[in-house]
Amino acid sequence: MVVSALSFLAGLMLVQQFPVLPDVDWVIVGGIAACIIAWLRYWRGLFFVLGVVWAIVFAMHRLSDRLPEPLEGEEVQVTGTVADLPEQDEKRVRFDFIGVYAESQSVTESALQLPSKLRLSWYYPDQPVKAGQQWAFTVKLKRVHGSMNPGGFDYERWLFTEGIGATGYVRPYPKPVLLGRDSAWNSIAVWRQSITDQLSNTLGSSPSLALIKALTIGDGNSITQQQWEVFRKTGTTHLVVISGSHIGLIAGLVYFLVLKLWAWTGWLSQSPQKVAAVSAVLVAVFYSGLAGFSVPTQRSVVMLAIAMTAIILQRNSRPFNTLSIALFAVLILDPLAVLAAGFWLSFLAVSLIVYAVSDRLGRLGHIWSAIKLHWVTSIGLSPLLLLFFQQVSLIAPLANLVAVPVISLLVVPLSLLAVIVMFISSTLAGKLFYLVDYVLQGLWWWLAHLAEIPMASINHAPPSYWALLFAVPGVLLMLAPVGIPARWLSLVMFLPLVFTDAKQPETGDINMTLLDVGQGLSAVVQTTHHLLVYDTGAKFSEQSDMGQSVLLPFLRSQGITKIDGLIISHGDNDHIGGAASLLRGMNTEQVLTSVPQKLSEYAPIYCVAGQSWSWDEVKFTMLSPKQPFVSENDNSCVLKIQSKYGTVLLAGDIEAAAESWLVETYGGALKADVLVAPHHGSKTSSTAGFLQAVQPGYVLIPAGYRNQFGHPHKDVLARYRQVNATWLNSADSGAITVNVENNAWVVHGMRQTKSKYWNAK
Repeated sequence: MVVSALSFLAGLMLVQQFPVLPDVDWVIVGGIAACIIAWLRYWRGLFFVLGVVWAIVFAMHRLSDRLPEPLEGEEVQVTGTVADLPEQDEKRVRFDFIGVYAESQSVTESALQLPSKLRLSWYYPDQPVKAGQQWAFTVKLKRVHGSMNPGGFDYERWLFTEGIGATGYVRPYPKPVLLGRDSAWNSIAVWRQSITDQLSNTLGSSPSLALIKALTIGDGNSITQQQWEVFRKTGTTHLVVISGSHIGLIAGLVYFLVLKLWAWTGWLSQSPQKVAAVSAVLVAVFYSGLAGFSVPTQRSVVMLAIAMTAIILQRNSRPFNTLSIALFAVLILDPLAVLAAGFWLSFLAVSLIVYAVSDRLGRLGHIWSAIKLHWVTSIGLSPLLLLFFQQVSLIAPLANLVAVPVISLLVVPLSLLAVIVMFISSTLAGKLFYLVDYVLQGLWWWLAHLAEIPMASINHAPPSYWALLFAVPGVLLMLAPVGIPARWLSLVMFLPLVFTDAKQPETGDINMTLLDVGQGLSAVVQTTHHLLVYDTGAKFSEQSDMGQSVLLPFLRSQGITKIDGLIISHGDNDHIGGAASLLRGMNTEQVLTSVPQKLSEYAPIYCVAGQSWSWDEVKFTMLSPKQPFVSENDNSCVLKIQSKYGTVLLAGDIEAAAESWLVETYGGALKADVLVAPHHGSKTSSTAGFLQAVQPGYVLIPAGYRNQFGHPHKDVLARYRQVNATWLNSADSGAITVNVENNAWVVHGMRQTKSKYWNAK
């Protein structure tokens, strides 16, 4: 059973490496191959082929449910239902929209086929949006598209796994119309919405409200970035979402109570064990539903159902066979679950615990057993945590030793009891929540102090697959029984995880990455021993900015722990928005900017023409501003970088006036091999005289997909062609890298080299 499940998983994983899906003919070939292998009774091979075929068929079906190209950018009238709890911030509410029916005056009826699930944003809504509501909207939609950066979150992959076929926003006119609301008996989302509304009314402004919502209904939207950072540093993130351990705990508690109460009543027409088992499964399914049936809760419910079925049928089941059946069930229902980090962390955590505690001769006390479980999961999952998040908490065993019993034995049971009581007596529920709030504030004080410990967590470049091949058997050897010889070799097998530094440029060379930050700018320049960041992208809300979501993950994926220089070209949000998150998240030696007043707490220096420095035989020269221009865009810091094999010019958002001044001042000295397009390729920049002076071989355009400004302008692209420059747009190419290969510069986009079949081409 175990080998068959792993073979099926391997087949699914193979398909997820494809840049393009094979056509339907290969599915037919796979079906024929499966029949032949079944006839030969080679079951492991059969499950592998079935995994490949099922993954392809499922992916084809999912990709077919995407927005048709003729509808992109069109205004469409849609009606449908809000699928789940909306995400609210100070500017917008974002939600999934299902059961969509559409009308449009500009598109023929035959072409008007919308995806079954949309992701919509409503900016500054004048009405509350709740799960289960039925609305009529006028929307503008675009096809699935997201930023694509090394080490960054693959938004397109997430949309694909969630079955979202298009994104868009609600138009304020015609005014949206609320048509009605689903019944609570027809939608668990309505139940979740009712509970979150009641929690908000009962708890008001309690600092623990966000955590209580997360632990009762799996709604983590209100948890702040500061809170997430503390949970990451202390290795307790798994405790603030409804995980398999929470499901198992509540189900176990229900099983014990029902077993005792049923036996006490004397109604023995059904055995207490059977009644308790059925009750435990029903409660587990309900609690998992409150969490939105996430992968960890799916796995837990399936495993629990198998264990309870064994009790009802009076059968023994081996733990790994139970886990294998759960794996089959999850992958058959959703083969794309393998694309989520939670899938791997969930199944491997349970597998490690089973491996570490099963069939052992000695028995530990409760305290030592808890310590051992935290040790097992902390050590065993560390390779995956480095791979997925480039971060491992060193204090996780200590933090979890206190946090796990507090959350599992006090907070979760009391919170669920309070939720049930809330619909009967709000006064009694308020008293229970007051107790929960008091406990959570004490726990938060403990975790916040632990997170402040130096080296509480380490950031490291993700390990290579070769390093993981050594680390996995190293984990098994380290967690093996004490009598196994040479367990110390496991430490040696862990060493490749540590020594996985990213390749650095040679002396006199640079690596430059123009990051894909949408309609904004951020570039990272690396020399042999130094690193420069030029601009940081935009800030969208208090919870979201490009410094946090793109820059920091990229730098950590490259093994970077310090920034030698940060240049903020000027004060527009799309250039300075991510600076605060970046400066909080990584040590930075020096900040240069044309707007020091906006970064005063970080002791910035004015960028002024004439400043220059050398790093590892690479020269950096500030060309502008020399004198203040009327436009803030023209006051952008303009930086020239001269390396052994070529020159890069970073021009911020300068426009015609600043470009004219640069040509008059420097003339032919402006020549550069690579130009980062001024002002995202706007019509008011990249003037003909400026381009004639620069004579770029490549122009890199930092622009957002279908941005509202129409960047890059068609006239500007024509001017690039006139100087024989090759241009790449980050909207089409993703992150664009410039590095040296065979003593020559090579420029390529991530979408052309690293994309998978679900990514936009």
